[in-house]
Amino acid sequence: MIGLDQGTRSEWLETNGIGGFSSSTVIGLNTRRYHGLLTAATKPPVGRFVLLSKLEETLVIDGHRYELAANEYPGVIHPQGFNYQTGFRLDPFPTFTYEIDGLQIEKSVFMVQGENTTVVQYELKYLGANPSDTKLEIRPLIAFRDYHSTTHENGSLNANVETEPAQTRFKPYSDLPALHLAHDPAAVDANGFWYRSFNEHFWNEAAGEIFDGDAPHTPRGCVAQAWSVAELLRVVATEF
Repeated sequence: MIGLDQGTRSEWLETNGIGGFSSSTVIGLNTRRYHGLLTAATKPPVGRFVLLSKLEETLVIDGHRYELAANEYPGVIHPQGFNYQTGFRLDPFPTFTYEIDGLQIEKSVFMVQGENTTVVQYELKYLGANPSDTKLEIRPLIAFRDYHSTTHENGSLNANVETEPAQTRFKPYSDLPALHLAHDPAAVDANGFWYRSFNEHFWNEAAGEIFDGDAPHTPRGCVAQAWSVAELLRVVATEF
């Protein structure tokens, strides 16, 4: 298990070669305003906006719900998905491993070079007998803010969510790019709500520029096995 102290002091960063990046801590708890699953360079290599803050996952096994995410509010951490986390590695991409009730779930994150695109892959492995009913619920937390700033609840946000086969589209503000989630869900719940009172230490930091280096690794894909299930989620920012 990865503890809270260790998990918030260790961070990871993926870049796309055009100024965009994806970053967080190794337990997925965002502790900086610069943390986000998709920070897009809208005018490469500048014009950076955090479009997608994170994905919150809930694993449902035979009706029992296990939340894998973690958020910090004043005086409390909720949920505490790191209690189920058994590992984190950077080879070949940032990969989070969780074990719950005889199941292992691996979440891998990487960016497509030359695109404002983050790809998230989930692989579920049954370590024992297969449960009768297993599903993964994913809740995207959108941000749509300048990466130096924070955002608050406001009436200007367009809450409309466009859904079509294998894709969900968000465009909460007319002057920012649209966000597309390409996936293959069993169902989509288009209802949304604000998360309030994230810890205010986001206000009290400064950061310099983040520069892209060489392409981090050669894509290797995922080895599929008879006792595993893999699901891809592709997050893409498009032009205005």
